[in-house]
Amino acid sequence: MADKKYKIIGVGSPIVDSLARVSDAFLEQVEGAKGGMELVDAATMGQLIAKVEGDVVEAAGGSAGNTIFTLSRLGIPATFLGKIGNDAGAEFYKSRFTELGGDASRFKDGDVPNGRCLSLVTPDSERTMRTDLGAAMTLTPDEVTEADFQDCQHAHIEGYLLFNRDLMQKVLDSAKRAGCTISIDLASFEVVNATRDILPHILRNYVDIVFANEEEASAFSETKGNDYAGMAAELGKLCDLAVVKVGKEGSFISRGGEVIAVDPIRVSDVVDTTGAGDLWAAGFLYGWLTGRDLAVCGRFGSLLGAEVVQVMGASIPDERWKAIEKEFGA
Repeated sequence: MADKKYKIIGVGSPIVDSLARVSDAFLEQVEGAKGGMELVDAATMGQLIAKVEGDVVEAAGGSAGNTIFTLSRLGIPATFLGKIGNDAGAEFYKSRFTELGGDASRFKDGDVPNGRCLSLVTPDSERTMRTDLGAAMTLTPDEVTEADFQDCQHAHIEGYLLFNRDLMQKVLDSAKRAGCTISIDLASFEVVNATRDILPHILRNYVDIVFANEEEASAFSETKGNDYAGMAAELGKLCDLAVVKVGKEGSFISRGGEVIAVDPIRVSDVVDTTGAGDLWAAGFLYGWLTGRDLAVCGRFGSLLGAEVVQVMGASIPDERWKAIEKEFGA
């Protein structure tokens, strides 16, 4: 593929993350399953944040955003397609992306407040997310064109877009017409369960790389237990590369009928799993975009995943980046 201006374009919801530590007792008062993501309206979001005791930390986030911000920090030329709001949250998001070296020219401007996600982190380091998409939800298929993907080598799409099937289809068609390869992160088991009727078609006909954690892969393959290699193989029947991320159990990469096991990098103090899968994908894509073999791609993913679980939120502290860049050769 000829060199293009941007190695990657992220596609998803530009969300400002609000991160809070809560007790299991607090979480029992919140509707929905622990560990998942559910959409809420602005009023419900306000009520939840008001109930939180203690500090609420804000950061630029969103599934694809976490991945693309990290790749920008590693020096990969990147841009982003998504709709930001008309408030301070939108300005914060856009300026943060620009500071990291990203191109902000492909954001669409909305006329309502920016989207936000409340990540509730329990003492076991599990995060449960409730999301008000805000302006991000107002992005329409008519606003997406092939031109948005011009000069981009690869498109990384967050699975949450599957909740808007027409929008996802327009994104996939536009990216393909522009000559992009495509990856998708399945995002949550709720996404898989809600869209299993269309997922095989999308993976088979549009997607080059699919990322899933063990819950998403199990929901898709309907495989029980811990046969993670089998889950990866099942997903790998539909696209060139399939990755199943299993946290402290490592990861499994399927290509051409072969499954590669990647060892985890263990850490002694897991603080918060927010963004761990997104940064794992960033590490893998960094390796893939720079021509590394799959074992190295997986190791890069494990390195970033291990780094981010040691802090609150999906942003690795500045003091850790020198060592990371040396490891990556960035």
